[in-house]
Amino acid sequence: MSFETVMKQVIPYTEITVSRLIFAAIVLVMGFVLSKYIIRIFRRGIQKTKIPDLTVQFLTHFLSILLYVIVILIFLKSLNFDVDSYIVGVSAAIGIVLGLGLQDTFTNLTAGVCVAAIRPIDTGEIVTVNEQTGKVRSVGLMSTELLTLDNQLITIPNKLVWGSSIVNMTRMPTRRVSVNVGISYSSSLEKATEIALNLMKTHPLVLKEPEPAVVTTELANSSINLQLRAWAKTGEMVTVKNDLVAGIFDAYTKEGIEIPFPQMDINIKEIKPKEIKPKESGKHITEPDMTALEEKIVLEEGRDVEGLY
Repeated sequence: MSFETVMKQVIPYTEITVSRLIFAAIVLVMGFVLSKYIIRIFRRGIQKTKIPDLTVQFLTHFLSILLYVIVILIFLKSLNFDVDSYIVGVSAAIGIVLGLGLQDTFTNLTAGVCVAAIRPIDTGEIVTVNEQTGKVRSVGLMSTELLTLDNQLITIPNKLVWGSSIVNMTRMPTRRVSVNVGISYSSSLEKATEIALNLMKTHPLVLKEPEPAVVTTELANSSINLQLRAWAKTGEMVTVKNDLVAGIFDAYTKEGIEIPFPQMDINIKEIKPKEIKPKESGKHITEPDMTALEEKIVLEEGRDVEGLY
């Protein structure tokens, strides 16, 4: 049997000749080799950029899957398989998967556009979004980044930013500073109010308008609770609050205004042993001695001690 005859021989139960099978195998091997070479060149080229390693790894993996799928389709096509129907079916499946998988992606993208257009938050502002508080680092197409006061980076999807209430703490030029303090009922409320007002009015960073105020907020169990209210520039409110907290404590201590704190008094009362005079004896004995005497009587009579009690 000649070589040409062997090449033209059809493989049993198929319509594939030996020559076509060998050609398809060569295409498959060369395709895989070429794919690996392209992937290697792509990885080296993209690593020279400033793209993060995680993104490089994702793009490389995606490209490798794409190239391998193309090589397999070419291999099947070289074997006279009808791959067009497979391509249509795979495309439809991929479309459904992408549609479901990218649903949140499109939602985040739309929400990001709305946030960028309406600007309820901006870079550098301190906000509370989705119960997370921090300084806005960036507002991207897909997510918003917050940097907390202890330098933690929080990434929030834009759909949660746009779909939740936003508290912007630094958008307004001025803010009210509130300091709570309690005084004892034995202290003068009028004097305590006067001291607090004088402290706020003499502070250089407290604004004159609106005027500082002291409000009685509650008559609690052990204290009269006051609240110092002063207005300051937004960038200076932390300094003002710290100064008022320390200042009101020093001022009240100096003027004899008592700031109560929770405490508990425990009174221990000594109870003298009760004297009991048994009928069978004229001797006075205490209650513990009586218990021992009862147990002795019970044991002598042969009764169960437990039953007595």
